[in-house]
Amino acid sequence: MPALIEPPPYAKVEPVTEVLHGVPVTDPYRWLEDQESPRTRDWIGAQTRYARSYLDSIPGRECIRERIRELLDVETYDSLQKVGSRYFFRKRAVGQEQFCICMREGVDGPDEVLIDPSLRGTGPHTAIKPLRISSDSRLMLYEVKEGGERTGTFELLDILNRKVLPDSLPRGYLRGFAFTPDCRAFYYVHETGTEPHPRAACKHVLGTNLSDDQEIFVADESGNLRLHIIPGKGCIGFLVIHFGEEICTDFYLWQHESPLPPTVVIRNAPYQFGPLFLNDDRVVAITDRDAPNLKVVEVLRHKHSQTTFVDVVPHTDSRIQGWCAHRDKIYVSYLRHLEPVITVVGLSGKRFEEIPVDRDDTVRLLGCSEDGQELFIECESFLKPLHTIIYRHPDRRMTVWATRNIPFNPKNFRHTRISFATKDGTEVPMFLLGRSEPLKEASCPTIMTSYGGYGVPMTPQFSVFVAFLIEKGCLFALPSIRGGSEFGAKWHEAAKRRHRQVAFDDFVAAAEWLIQTGRTQNGKLGIFGGSNSGLLVGAVMTQRPDLFRAVVCMVPLLDMLRYHLFDNARVWADEFGTAEDADDFQALLSYSPYHKIREGAAYPATMIVSGDSDQNCNPLHARKMIARLQAANVSERPILLAYSQHRGHSPVLPLSERVEALTDRMAFLCDQLGLQV
Repeated sequence: MPALIEPPPYAKVEPVTEVLHGVPVTDPYRWLEDQESPRTRDWIGAQTRYARSYLDSIPGRECIRERIRELLDVETYDSLQKVGSRYFFRKRAVGQEQFCICMREGVDGPDEVLIDPSLRGTGPHTAIKPLRISSDSRLMLYEVKEGGERTGTFELLDILNRKVLPDSLPRGYLRGFAFTPDCRAFYYVHETGTEPHPRAACKHVLGTNLSDDQEIFVADESGNLRLHIIPGKGCIGFLVIHFGEEICTDFYLWQHESPLPPTVVIRNAPYQFGPLFLNDDRVVAITDRDAPNLKVVEVLRHKHSQTTFVDVVPHTDSRIQGWCAHRDKIYVSYLRHLEPVITVVGLSGKRFEEIPVDRDDTVRLLGCSEDGQELFIECESFLKPLHTIIYRHPDRRMTVWATRNIPFNPKNFRHTRISFATKDGTEVPMFLLGRSEPLKEASCPTIMTSYGGYGVPMTPQFSVFVAFLIEKGCLFALPSIRGGSEFGAKWHEAAKRRHRQVAFDDFVAAAEWLIQTGRTQNGKLGIFGGSNSGLLVGAVMTQRPDLFRAVVCMVPLLDMLRYHLFDNARVWADEFGTAEDADDFQALLSYSPYHKIREGAAYPATMIVSGDSDQNCNPLHARKMIARLQAANVSERPILLAYSQHRGHSPVLPLSERVEALTDRMAFLCDQLGLQV
């Protein structure tokens, strides 16, 4: 293990004390919230030099980089859509830094490049993604991002002439978009923060100035809300989501070009409502109204009476994980006993069939072709890299459309599923993946993660991060802790908001089980996670630093008393609560990782990953947490900030930077867990 010759960079303590609900709370590093101040930039630079002095000296780093590049630099496809006979998608060829947008005429036609970001002359951090194809397959809307920012610019391509039209939308958030039926104009909701009506839906006629665009709908200007457009052929929908103590929904319908205002379908509805139009403008929606595990309904509108819902896909004891619909068919995916199921249901509620999928896979429904004849599915598992599959409904035939041919031999590994008892006695399942010996009771280095929030289930997925480590002899552990939806809405609710500690307790119980059963030891156990999972590993490492040897915490939330004050994070109040509510405050203060750091404690080796462009989990969380950890820690283990100007929450860094970033994380874990390189 390379020694850190110098102490970590000094961060001046400037305490700011606030009294929240009668409790004084002191923040010693509030000044690090100012991202652009000269001293914050100087501190970030010093942290980067400090981290590099350790990471660049780890033995075997070049071998790690070489293997990481082999695993990452493979031909990759995603974002598949089909209109007419044309398939549209992203493709990154071997050696390319970023994805191109491509088109294929027919399923077996050659791949034609439509947009190559490297030709824009803006550098390797420019990333592009197709969003919408017009019904005549003549126009393509696509997004352009710089680095990991959430915002983007939105451009239109004339596909036949390979010409970018002047009708682009400037940098901002595109909340909704729909082409008009004649494809000579489009409707959009676009937020930049500068327009007088940021919650307005507008119509733009191709070839005209944006300044001449007509407002066709304006949402209520009060409160915190988002406006979305739901595309349809004869009409479009306006979905308004209000974020407050409870999330409420409005939905309006408007006939194309009608002089009449939109009609109300639902207003101030205290339930989830996600509508889609079928081809004849019938409306179906996914909702949790009287259905905590979700159901799909048809929305019937009656003159002079209330809107009624008719169940099409009824509520069950398994939560709906994904759905899409076209014409008279609805495709729904479930997770039953941690195994995937896809069913096809008619509008009458008649169940047509079940689409066969591997029980060990994670499946995602990408959508249907414009003619409704094909369903696009992504499948992957612990040992099988991502496959894109086309299911043709007429003949019930499944075809592998694209595969990531990652040079990884699955025959050397296997996985199993066990269960363990948590703090309150609940039985929680956990996947174990590795060579056959670690699945038994042989102690070995172990890496663990989970998520524990938003109803996101932990299911088998292929990860280069994990593949590299199990090749080095690690055991990988993935507990299905509460906060996900593995066992329905109740599993999510059990660790939501003021009950968040339940997810942390489940994760700690999983770590303790691994140690007690001899699978690993405290000095060999590493954990990692990003975003909400970054909060998870940040919380458990501050509550139980004795359990873990190494922590990789990526783009996290960590100051839970102030998270809601930055960017658009207030919309997460339903999941976490906020410090503005007295009861939420007590729960947040009890686990907020930034506030749980103890002076004089021995913390695990820690790498926190963040960057300037993160507009989801503001990088202030990483900066403040590193400063406080470095000041409090008494162990000799490194506390490092891996920080980049271009890194954000979107996974759009160029290949070369992804290779270097993952090399850093693997070198860090190999060094700390004693893995042979």
